[in-house]
Order: sequence, then C-alpha cells, then structure tokens
Amino acid sequence: MSLYQTLADDTARLIAEGVLRPGDRLPSVRQSCRIHGIAPVTVTQAYHLLESRGLIEARPKSGYFVRARLGQRLPEPEMSRPVGHSTALDVSDFIFEILDSVKDPAVVPLGSSFPSPRLFPLDKLGRFLAAAARHLDPMSTIADLPPGNDELRRQLSLRYLAQGARVSPQEIVITSGAMEGLNLCLQAVTRPGDLIAIESPTFYAGLQASERLGLKVIEIPSHPREGVNLAALEDALRHHPVKVCLFMLNFANPTGSHVPDARRRALIELLDRHDVPLIEDDVYAELYFGADAPLCSKAVDPNGRVMHVSSFSKCLAPGYRIGWVAAGRYAGLIQRQKLSTSLATTVPVQIALADYLKQGGYENHLRHLRRTLAAHEAALVEAVEAYFPPGTRLARPGGGYFLWVELPRQVDALALHRQALAQGISLAPGPIFSAKREFGHCIRLNFGHPFDARGRDAVASLGRWVSEQARASASGLSVPIENKAG
Repeated sequence: MSLYQTLADDTARLIAEGVLRPGDRLPSVRQSCRIHGIAPVTVTQAYHLLESRGLIEARPKSGYFVRARLGQRLPEPEMSRPVGHSTALDVSDFIFEILDSVKDPAVVPLGSSFPSPRLFPLDKLGRFLAAAARHLDPMSTIADLPPGNDELRRQLSLRYLAQGARVSPQEIVITSGAMEGLNLCLQAVTRPGDLIAIESPTFYAGLQASERLGLKVIEIPSHPREGVNLAALEDALRHHPVKVCLFMLNFANPTGSHVPDARRRALIELLDRHDVPLIEDDVYAELYFGADAPLCSKAVDPNGRVMHVSSFSKCLAPGYRIGWVAAGRYAGLIQRQKLSTSLATTVPVQIALADYLKQGGYENHLRHLRRTLAAHEAALVEAVEAYFPPGTRLARPGGGYFLWVELPRQVDALALHRQALAQGISLAPGPIFSAKREFGHCIRLNFGHPFDARGRDAVASLGRWVSEQARASASGLSVPIENKAG
C-alpha cells in the first residue's frame, strides 16, 4: 500500500474511533511531514483521499478539519420486524415489472442493481480474453469441465488464503455468475416444500430462486447496520424445520448491513449446533470502504457448513458471468448439480480471469474502485440529507453501492416508484425485498454510478415528491402521478 493510502487509512481509523472528532483540525501539511517523515505531496494526496471519502473538509486559509459525519442529521432505521411464520412465495411477476425499468439508458439508474460498467478495466480484460481465445488448448474444453479451470480455482484459493481461510481448490466450483451458484446450493440441500431462513429485507434474486424451486421461507429480522438478528434466528431454528439459511453478511443488498466479526463467529457456531448449513451470498465483500477487509466466513467455518458464493460481476467483470462456490462438505453435490444443469462455464473467460488475477493489477483496481464508490456514497448521502423531508431515516453502509432509505410512514414507495419512472428516474421500492411485500415506505438507491448534476437533480425531485406525498397523506388527499416530459 502507498504511503499516502496508509496515512489516509490511519487517519480514518482515528476518526472512526472518536480520537479525532467532527470539527477537529488536522495537522497542517507541514506538521504532518515533520511528524511522519514524508513529503508534502504524500500528505496532500492522503488529505484529498480523505476528502473524497467525505471524512474531512478543507476550509480556505484555515486547513483541514474532520467533517461532521454525513447521515447524522437523519436517524438510522430500526430493526425490521417481519411476521415470524413461513411464507409461500409469489414474487417473480412483481420483481420483473420493476427490473424492466432500469434497462433504458435515458433513465437515471438510482434503482439499478448494477454498478456503472465504466468503473471496470474492460479494455484490459478484453486483451486477456482475446489472448485466451487465440491460445486456447482444444483439450481445455474437456479438462475445464466442472469444477472448472484449475488455475482460476488456484488463484481463488490464494485469495481465500490471504483472508485467513484455508479453502482447497478442490472444493471450489466455478459457476456462471453468483446467481447460478445460489441456485446450485439451494438445489443441493433442499427439496420442494422445504423451509429456508432468509433475512428481512433480502435481495429479491434469492426470493426468485426460492420460488422457482418451490421452497417456503421464514423471514428473520435484521438490523440495517449489523445484519441478521441472532436471537430471532435461534428462535426460528428451535421452532421450525429450517433446512438452510441464505444470508448476505457483507454489505447486504438492499440495506448495506455488515455482520461484525464477533457476531459472525456466533452465527457460524449457532448453525453448527443446529446442523444447518449457510449459503452466504458474498458478492460485495471486496467493496469495503474502511482500512480492513471483512472477516471471511470460511476462516471461521471448521466443519465446512458454509457454502460461500461470490463472483467477479460486482467488482471486476460485469457481463463475464463468472462466479464460484467455495462449497465445503457440499462440493461434490454442487459439482454434480452443475454438470446436470448447465454442464459447464465458458472456458476462455475462465482462462482470461485466471491470467488477469496473476498479472493484471487486480488489487490496484480494487483500491481505486473502493475510493470511487466511497466518494459516490458521500455525495448521495449529502443530497438525501439536503432534499428529503423530516421523518426520513437512512442506513450508512460500510461498503457495496446501495443506500437504504426509510421514508415517512405515510409515503407509498410503489407510488413513488411509478411517479419517478414517469419522469425518467428509477428507484427500487422496498416491497420487492420481502416475501410478504413489506417495507412499503422504504426505497433502495444505487450509488454505483457517477453522481453528477443529473443524479443530484433526480434526488431533489424524489425529495420533493416524498414531501408532497407525506403532506397529501396527512391532509387526506391523493397525489397525481405526472407524465414523463417529452
């Protein structure tokens, strides 16, 4: 890590721990040079990085000061409280209706599930892919059948090792994206009619997969900052025949919640006691904003019950559709499921990504991507604070690219979605993240795209419509939905 990044991360840690508080003045560039024995340009780069993260601000002729934490003006949402019985699913038509709205490039993509493709080194990846296709060994089309390309699985094993987890390449199964990985895991350990535990709110793709497989779900309350509630989960495991848990522990979609290390260990121990496996959807783990990566669940999984699912789609190669499952004791089952469904994953793409991981500068790309997303998040939060009315709550994520916003109770997120879409703005309404279509006054906003004047204007419009809805509801009136201009 460069010196300026080290200084920035050390300063960010002091701010997070409360040693440096909002309003405190940072050492001047000259003082920092003397204290740390580094050049002025290094200090300046570190302070600019902290500015981009929204942690400090420059005041003309006064120096650099710790910024008041963005989001403190708006309180945090409370723990979700879903009804505790199992639910048969009927969500797909509803979700597809929402997803269609984000395909139009003219629409401001606050409701998108994807980051901007311009954030990724697609030209460089293309060169690796072209080389892989030119030099493809014909026998690799057979040798790289499931569990997948040997070198790619070795590179993934090395990345797990760097996170403190011993994951053998033999337990890694390459998949066509994380979504196929989730489906294969569910198919390996459930049968139609089985009950699975999901957090609430949850990513709608997990609901769709469960519905397609004929599964029932029980929704476990979650906190918007610390994730799934362990007491509620333990109660569900005692009283219901839960076959598997499907959770996001790192920067969950839609809330951005992150399960802290101690609670993560307690979660794995709880599932061990009840002999229940965990499918962890972990596609955002590389997108952390702090100095340290999240604890890898496989590092605290002594009995192989965690099926760790991830992909390159959110952090490196959208559209390449390469994911994987570190499947533990279920590796054989999942490999057979892969062979009997889609048979194999595209071989040249596997080879290209393996070569990129060996020599393409992946860590440099990730550092830049994290800084960019953190700056986008700070800008979006600032806009929500500026334009949304009293009664709004928001959860500050420590990574990923989603912001979960709880609106005043009287606001209808679905009506807001329709009104916004009519004006060329997408958002993700809360009910698509619940089997029971709860969270009717919540929305998820995407900050994975550059937050320019167009995005700020869109947030200002959303804030105005939220205010109008809240006032109209209080007075017993309805708000007409405007037609899209032009």
